[in-house]
Amino acid sequence: MEFKTKAIHAGQGPDPAYGAVMPPIYQTSTFAFRDVGEPGPFDYSRSGNPTRKALQDCLAALEGGTHGFAFGTGMAAESTLLLSYRQGDHLIVHDDLYGGTYRLLMDVIAKNGVDVELVNLRQPDKVEAAIRPGKTKLIWIETPTNPLMNLVDLGAVAEIAKAHGILTVCDNTFLTPYFQRPLEFGVDLVLHSTTKYINGHSDVVGGAIIANSEEHAEHVDFLLNAMGTCAGPQDCFLVLRGLKTLAVRMEEHNRNALRIAQWLEEHPKVKAVLHPGLESHPQHELAKRQMTGYGGTFGFRLKGGQEEAFQLLRSVKLFTLAESLGGVESLIEHPWTMTHASMPDEARRKMTITEEVIRISVGIEDCNDLIADLDQAMSTI
Repeated sequence: MEFKTKAIHAGQGPDPAYGAVMPPIYQTSTFAFRDVGEPGPFDYSRSGNPTRKALQDCLAALEGGTHGFAFGTGMAAESTLLLSYRQGDHLIVHDDLYGGTYRLLMDVIAKNGVDVELVNLRQPDKVEAAIRPGKTKLIWIETPTNPLMNLVDLGAVAEIAKAHGILTVCDNTFLTPYFQRPLEFGVDLVLHSTTKYINGHSDVVGGAIIANSEEHAEHVDFLLNAMGTCAGPQDCFLVLRGLKTLAVRMEEHNRNALRIAQWLEEHPKVKAVLHPGLESHPQHELAKRQMTGYGGTFGFRLKGGQEEAFQLLRSVKLFTLAESLGGVESLIEHPWTMTHASMPDEARRKMTITEEVIRISVGIEDCNDLIADLDQAMSTI
């Protein structure tokens, strides 16, 4: 089946009880055993739930994986995986990260004795040099990065990791499996904040991990059940509903965002536009090789500083000043004071997430209206 068909049908046959076309919300904590010592397909909702299974199976099909797992939030998915590492383990992490992931790694995981090393994964030779035989357990990839839109060559990093027997994880939230499928490049696990494009309607929080082997699936399944970080059935129902329109939404997000990026690139008050679909992006050729589209979220740098950024944020009317991304409505935010505020100043400046950076999540409104809104807001700077 093609992607659009999978999004609507994978894991979602009519309900056997009454023929419901949409998987029902199985709002129950427990399930009756058939006999003593003989549970049915499900026994307790922390371990498994039919609504959650429908979502998990659909996500696995879309990413090209063997198993999917749904979590209460994107950070719950990250925490479940990362908290399985112990003192003395060495993790290689992309040095350009979402602020919440950085906080989890540095303020929680590293304080448990895990050695977290930030490495520029854009340069494969630095990945190879950072590996510590017998100690390095994981390489954590984010591509494109948030909000700078830097890319990692998935195939190159996965090849290095496999040669050393190291697990690879890729956060694919920005592109979704519609535009990028890391498993096809040799990555072991794919992670999502399903809050974002997967759900697409800004009305639920969730996370997911998709595995590409029985071994990795068994590991994630054990952790999810043991730690109790699963998603609830109502949230799974909402995310599954959102998935059905993922393809058509991503096409519109992509078209609108690229057009706005091209408009911003010509604006006299903009210093740089950080969008991999532009020929000016230093990794544009890599984007064309490993992505089939560029998504709807990107950053740009104003020629002014923080005050000009604040004035722009206060002046938009259609764009909503808010964190998160990937909904049908357009959002705008200031990473320095919002999504990346928990990071130390030094770390942000090293990543070049500075005060003049703006991030926008372009929705599916009429693009002419969105450009007009940005134009009038720019005129106030």
